[in-house]
Amino acid sequence: MDGERELQKAYESILGSDFEKAIEWFEKAIALEPDYADYHYKLSITYARSNKLEKALNRAKHAVRLEPDNESYRFHLQYLYAREKVQQAEKLLNPINERLDMAIALLKEAIILDPLAIEAYLILGAAYASRQEYHQALSAVNEVLRLDPLHEIASQQITEYKHQLMLQDNIQANSYDQK
Repeated sequence: MDGERELQKAYESILGSDFEKAIEWFEKAIALEPDYADYHYKLSITYARSNKLEKALNRAKHAVRLEPDNESYRFHLQYLYAREKVQQAEKLLNPINERLDMAIALLKEAIILDPLAIEAYLILGAAYASRQEYHQALSAVNEVLRLDPLHEIASQQITEYKHQLMLQDNIQANSYDQK
């Protein structure tokens, strides 16, 4: 293969924690063999690790176009789409909650794309809690504990959401008693 030397240099750069240099070497390998899907895939992984999601998505899409039957490439692309939806949802969440419905929809899509996306479940729980929908918040965060039983933040959120749910139930009971 023409890009084998460049690939080795990219790996050496990764081992040295120089991801920017690794990106350069992967790009050189791609320049030598533009139709070799694995180079695009590996560059996508490196971009993703460097928090360059848009570039990671572009390379992953290219790898899938070149080898549409490669399950690893398709899974990686799906994972990146899930990350993108989580990032979009985070941008929509704000104290005013004017775009909360859209954020929740994006988080649900991210979970469909990557059912192991713990961050998506945590944010979804927080979004529901901000709407005072504590049953849904608990459901989302319970999924985190199913995936990672020792997840500290999820445990804290569950305690908080249960407390809020209890307060909400007490307020509703008092309201009913006054009628």
